[in-house]
Amino acid sequence: MESTNQVLLQERYIINPVFLFRWEESQDAHVLLYPEGVVKLNQTAAAILKHCTGELTVDQSVDRLVAEFGQSDREVITQSVVKFLEASRDKGWIRIID
Repeated sequence: MESTNQVLLQERYIINPVFLFRWEESQDAHVLLYPEGVVKLNQTAAAILKHCTGELTVDQSVDRLVAEFGQSDREVITQSVVKFLEASRDKGWIRIID
């Protein structure tokens, strides 16, 4: 499913209040809890979502992820983050802060 609205680097996102983002020991992973269930996140998804606090722009989040993971190809990381955020927004996991 291709998103129709591209995530822009200057935008800020928060996790939709319907979801609770946290570490779940029983899953040995970060999860998104919601009334109908749970989404188990892989390490990359959790790393991206932990920056969705409304404080950082997507561009600033990419900077932090590059620093955290020691990656040198910022363009590849940017494309991956944008693609993940578009999918997360389309699923209702995150929303933009005005």
